[in-house]
Amino acid sequence: MAETTGEPELLRSDTDGIARLALNRPAARNALSLALMRALQAELDRIREDPAVRVVVLEGRGPAFCAGHDLKELRGRNDRAFFEEVFAVCSRLMQSIVRLPQPVIARVHGIATAAGCQLVASCDLAVASENARFATPGVNIGLFCSTPMVALARNVGRKQAMEMLLLGEAIDARTALRFGLVNRVVPEAELDAEVARMAATIASKSPLTLKIGKEAFYRQIEMPLAEAYDYASRVMTENMLARDAAEGIDAFLEKRAPVWCGA
Repeated sequence: MAETTGEPELLRSDTDGIARLALNRPAARNALSLALMRALQAELDRIREDPAVRVVVLEGRGPAFCAGHDLKELRGRNDRAFFEEVFAVCSRLMQSIVRLPQPVIARVHGIATAAGCQLVASCDLAVASENARFATPGVNIGLFCSTPMVALARNVGRKQAMEMLLLGEAIDARTALRFGLVNRVVPEAELDAEVARMAATIASKSPLTLKIGKEAFYRQIEMPLAEAYDYASRVMTENMLARDAAEGIDAFLEKRAPVWCGA
């Protein structure tokens, strides 16, 4: 249970095709305990099979977005089997975000450090307030951020990733934008509006097209150039045969709004 509220460690609310998942351990700065990671994984598994959900917004309650792994929990269970379980659950969770058919937007209002920074990097999009801070500070406590490194290195340049990993210093939101870790930086008072605008825009698209495009993006990015073009050409051919593609093109030509069927 959440330390101060008596509520679950993860909260979900759905509106107009947008599922909002809120990390709810404010007193622990939303540290990723094993229980919280399992709860988030279970909710993502449910969302994957829920056609009513078009977009997911991931956020944190309290002053922080997410402070990374729960170090007190890790030190309290100083054995190899538990460590292996924690990092296996975390790795599966991050990959589930990438493989989720629905786009995931991180709403970052405070610190996102270590596995919290990894969480931001694993989301498809990220909107940060000007007050947000990002870091992979494990090197400062003798625990290199090796698993956060995987997501970080797939979002920012090599020199920028190594700067964050080796120095362990926090970067501000504007630097995170320059590095490519986040998409937008807005004043804190405008954060909710910008996230809502982005989510609503995505939710208005064909869910089939979003699913096809997100999967294709992450698959092709790991391929050599020629292989990526061959794969993407096959994807576009299949996409062209979908009813939503026909509807979208017809609607464009006829200057009307499309009516998606999701097939």
